Amino acid sequence: MATDIRIVEEASKPRAMDPKKFGMWLFIVSATMVFAALTSAYLVRQAAGNWLVFDLPSLFGVTTTIIILSSVSMQWAYIAAKRNNLEMTKVAICITALLGGAFFVGQFKAWGALVNQSVYLVGNPAGSFVYVLSGLHMLHIVGGVVYLMIVLVATFRYKVHSRRLAQMELCATYWHFLGALWLYLYVFLLLNR
Repeated sequence: MATDIRIVEEASKPRAMDPKKFGMWLFIVSATMVFAALTSAYLVRQAAGNWLVFDLPSLFGVTTTIIILSSVSMQWAYIAAKRNNLEMTKVAICITALLGGAFFVGQFKAWGALVNQSVYLVGNPAGSFVYVLSGLHMLHIVGGVVYLMIVLVATFRYKVHSRRLAQMELCATYWHFLGALWLYLYVFLLLNR
């Protein structure tokens, strides 16, 4: 009797990404492309001449510090959620949201400083670009703060904890992206005036 030995391969599990994570990464890539296009347009337009040179408001430096601190507090919230320390998670999310609000207010005051230098949205393209870049980023910050509030409510309802971190991970990813994006924009504007 001959024994037939057959090697049967097990069906491999298809590789799939969570649809919400995929959507978040798709949004981040899209936003990155928009800002890359705007900064490229900035450089092209700057080379064309008729470019107003002005000092960036010192408040941009302050708001940069605020966004870095908010990224730290967001990471603190994520680590606290991972450790099931929900009270600390709530505190850290609230701090992150407050820092996001402070960033928003700081940017508006920075716009006021630009107006005091006679740099307006309409007029020279140099000023227009600064307003558009910082304004579009602020719009993303508003979305981030709204998302933080959604995650905070979910935390109060015990829907965020070590076994349910997807929402917190998405929020942290988005918030860190906003911080990195502002750092890029700030350094870009400092180097290309």
